[in-house]
Amino acid sequence: MPPQVMHLRRRLARLDAPAALSTLSRGEFEGYASLFGVPDGAGDVMAPGAFAKSLRSRGLSRIRMLYQHFAHEPIGVWAEIREDARGLYVRGRLTTDIERGRDVLALLNDGALDGLSIGFKTKSARRDPATGARTLIEVELWEVSVVTFPLLEGSAVTAIGAKSVTAQHIRLAAEAVRPKIHLPLCGEVGKRSEPDGGRCKGTRSRPPDLLSLCSSKSTSPQQGR
Repeated sequence: MPPQVMHLRRRLARLDAPAALSTLSRGEFEGYASLFGVPDGAGDVMAPGAFAKSLRSRGLSRIRMLYQHFAHEPIGVWAEIREDARGLYVRGRLTTDIERGRDVLALLNDGALDGLSIGFKTKSARRDPATGARTLIEVELWEVSVVTFPLLEGSAVTAIGAKSVTAQHIRLAAEAVRPKIHLPLCGEVGKRSEPDGGRCKGTRSRPPDLLSLCSSKSTSPQQGR
């Protein structure tokens, strides 16, 4: 194998992908809807464990994904909501079959919208008599919204699926390399002398990861139907 090919393979093997390329699909995003120990714009501080009981009792299906806290504007579903050392981590999928879902996805991709905010009911809290600051011990979580101006600075979307420019470059590179790698088309396996009519039409328009091979040319109307 030529040296330059080996060099290319080693470089690709060492490529460090950014967080935005993690495990998110198109339309998915993740971030933090709340941060522990950080005062919000009203002076309230969320204590670690404040969401635990609510997450157990309500479950994902009863916690809505809304746009700007509007109850009449659900925009997707949550796939994961959990507490970690930093705060309330969320991962969800926008419903792009609706106009608002497509709008929010486009705004997230452009960086025009990235805030997250929670809608909740306070169940238990304590107030510092000296400062007046309130620490929320337990809350009942109702919804998490994608918003323009979150009350808590730092509660934001941290990654978006299929948004990274690096991801686009990888996809384009794969499409450029694929024609140079010989993969049998329909009618080529065991029948390399078949004419062009033996190819499956539309094969080249499929995404690279969905490319499939046909074992032989279809010679009867019933085969493969």
